[in-house]
Amino acid sequence: MTETTPMQSTTSISKMIKWQQDMKASRRKIGFVPTMGFLHEGHVALIKEAKKNNDCVAVSIFVNPTQFGPGEDYQAYPRDLDADVLLASQAGADIVFCPEVEEMYPTDGGIRIVPGPLAEQLCGASRPGHFDGVLKVVLKLVNIVQPDTVFFGMKDAQQLAIIETFFRDFNCPVTVVRVPTVRELDGLAKSSRNVNLSVQERNEAPAIYNAIQQAVVLVREGVTMEVVKQFVADALMEKTSGAVDYISILTYPQLEEPTDVSKDLIIACAIQFSKARLIDNIIFKREG
Repeated sequence: MTETTPMQSTTSISKMIKWQQDMKASRRKIGFVPTMGFLHEGHVALIKEAKKNNDCVAVSIFVNPTQFGPGEDYQAYPRDLDADVLLASQAGADIVFCPEVEEMYPTDGGIRIVPGPLAEQLCGASRPGHFDGVLKVVLKLVNIVQPDTVFFGMKDAQQLAIIETFFRDFNCPVTVVRVPTVRELDGLAKSSRNVNLSVQERNEAPAIYNAIQQAVVLVREGVTMEVVKQFVADALMEKTSGAVDYISILTYPQLEEPTDVSKDLIIACAIQFSKARLIDNIIFKREG
């Protein structure tokens, strides 16, 4: 009978580096799942996928302040570290890295990462500086953990496209693995922010996925993009009390306006409820 090694957790960068060095010294492949905590079934799917394809799995839990803008929900972002550590362990993580802000950002030399045009669409259009902060923390975490593969959910499709492009263009020696969005039975994408929905808003929220599913059908039937976007806007205004932030149909992963010959597309939207901003998307082939 194989003896199971207890999962470790650390708040220390130096201890996290020592762990990954030990793993590499024993020729073990490392899978990495970066999270902001308040774990749910979507994160569990990432951890399990990482476990399936690697010898060991590191999970980070860090609510990254650099990706929150003024007036956004950094302080209100849900946190439950004890529950997160337990769930990560049950899902198969070998170590949880949960640093404090002071550990991750002890100094600031003023150097910035500018994500460029990919960050000017979708969420980036209304959240200037957001993806600067995302790339900053992802680069730091990948440098600390030194994984072979890193796992991201497809719900944050713009984030995924930016990170894939960043790693490609800067020759980061890590493979990005896309993991499909995990959904509730009624279609709502799993999100740590769902807990901030009122009862009424939670009942309304599945309309987001329903609308973009219908939009995919319309695009494939040849309906013009503007008409499809208006259809989604009308459906969301009729069926939810939230304010529509954006509805976009773009090429993926380039996030450019589609032409008549564009094949790989994303339809994405964001809707602001009273205390939660929800995003969702479908990545699809125009002919399918």
